Amino acid sequence: MDCSCCISPKRRRLLGTMAALAGGLASGVSPGAATPQAVGAASIASTQGKGRSIDIHAHYYPESYCELVGNEGAKFGGKFTCDATSFSFQTPAGGLGPLPLKFIRIDERLADMDASGVDMQALSLSVPMAYWADRAFNAKLATTWNAAASAVHQQHPSRFVVLATLPMLNAHDAIDELERASELPGVRGVYMGTNINNRDLDDPLFEPVFARIEQLDLPVFLHPQQTVGGSRLGDYYLSNLLGNPFDTAIAGSHLILGGVMDRHPTLNITLPHAGGALPILMGRIDAGWTVRPETRRLAQKPSSYLRRFNYDTVSHSGPVLDFLIQNIGVDRLVLGSDYCFDMGYEQPVTFLERLELPPEQNNLILGGNAAKLLKI
Repeated sequence: MDCSCCISPKRRRLLGTMAALAGGLASGVSPGAATPQAVGAASIASTQGKGRSIDIHAHYYPESYCELVGNEGAKFGGKFTCDATSFSFQTPAGGLGPLPLKFIRIDERLADMDASGVDMQALSLSVPMAYWADRAFNAKLATTWNAAASAVHQQHPSRFVVLATLPMLNAHDAIDELERASELPGVRGVYMGTNINNRDLDDPLFEPVFARIEQLDLPVFLHPQQTVGGSRLGDYYLSNLLGNPFDTAIAGSHLILGGVMDRHPTLNITLPHAGGALPILMGRIDAGWTVRPETRRLAQKPSSYLRRFNYDTVSHSGPVLDFLIQNIGVDRLVLGSDYCFDMGYEQPVTFLERLELPPEQNNLILGGNAAKLLKI
């Protein structure tokens, strides 16, 4: 595939140098002046006393995965296109793009991390996940992504860990890949959709997968995909603005009300986007538990399960994080950026600092909680 994201490393470095020089001249920055990367590196150095910053919500698309979608995946409806500045996906499970090439290029990602004061990212796949095509290709998508992400960790072990993706369309395949991926260097958890090809997470199909994840003591990180709403959320980007937080709330509700959290008492799950709509609506769900027989399989009221989850900081709202700290606990919050989507944070550390939390609370959210969760 002849595209800028697949050119040789030597040529890429040359083009990157030329682009950097051109950008510096255009902005009036002399070649010897401090770059954003240098400023970012200094920022990290200046915050060492605050502890290491760990971003648990950072997406990555390896070239090998992209090429697999566009080549072998074509017979299943997959498409990957790439030009000098961006790339796009299209699959039966959804599409994305155009996206910036820094999703793919590790050198640009590292520069962004330095500029934003992020010491480490937990790499994860995002939409379109590996939940489409036939069983064999579903498994190949997962193994390809996991191998590539592990290789990035091996190249930069102090900067990246990996949240493995699983071929969840078949439980046997998912467990096979879980066993294999859990032995890969850098793998510290599992990444999973809030639904699997429109199956909710309390579906019996996934029960043996959750059981084995729990046995391996690996945390699970969720992310919306194939979200609810259909055509009613087609305008104004509501499929993301509302669809994502609603889908997270649906996933969390199925995990609670469907008994998954009861059956797996040590299963550790992190909800994206500060839990979406789930924490705010929990009073209503509790009210339903008191009057509706459909919800009474639980021994405890639904809100008592909120501390079974962790929550990233991608809320776009200080008061929402204050609500989580006051009602769930600061020990359940972890730093996230949603790198590098336009609905994420370019400066996740700065966003957290603006909350002006006590230093010990800030350090827990900045990286302390994630370090414990990811065994770093």
